[in-house]
Amino acid sequence: MASGNFDPGRRLTATAVKLLIAGGFGVGKTTMVGSVSEVPPLRTEETLTAASEGIDDLSGVERKTTTTVALDFGRITISPELILYLFGTPGQDRFWFMWDELANGALGAVVLADTRRLETCFPAVDFFERRGLPFVVGVNCFDGAYRYGTEEVRAALDVDQSVPLLLCDARDRESTKQVLITLIQHVMRNAALAPSTG
Repeated sequence: MASGNFDPGRRLTATAVKLLIAGGFGVGKTTMVGSVSEVPPLRTEETLTAASEGIDDLSGVERKTTTTVALDFGRITISPELILYLFGTPGQDRFWFMWDELANGALGAVVLADTRRLETCFPAVDFFERRGLPFVVGVNCFDGAYRYGTEEVRAALDVDQSVPLLLCDARDRESTKQVLITLIQHVMRNAALAPSTG
């Protein structure tokens, strides 16, 4: 039996929302996109070679063997009306020129942080603050790493209280979904507070 509000002649169109997953080298961006994508994620990973010695800082991620050289891409359908397109940025300094292109049309971003190398997320925080793009900070809790409280991390990053900051596990689908839900809510709050241009 059809609902009284359902019009079979009306076609639903989905809203596609572009979101970025950013942060330093080796913080888990590729892992986060892959943990939640409903399609096999597009990855542009290449093997680290001797040519990157002295260029890429492997401090704290010495066992890392690959790196994203362009982007990661994944998709998650929230509802028939809302589809999220996730773009993971490359983390090394030499690929930051791509961030401007990737940020075009994005409604918000996740800055993924690793407390063992917190300084690697400073450029992402600065980038989104300068652009005025709403972002949340997801503190990726690596196995064996000391667990700092969210307010300790907030103070270290010097991000405003209005920026949501939460602990997460980039390997876990539910944890990643919670970060994305928090980001969407933050984007919607910012849109509601924005002055009308009409």
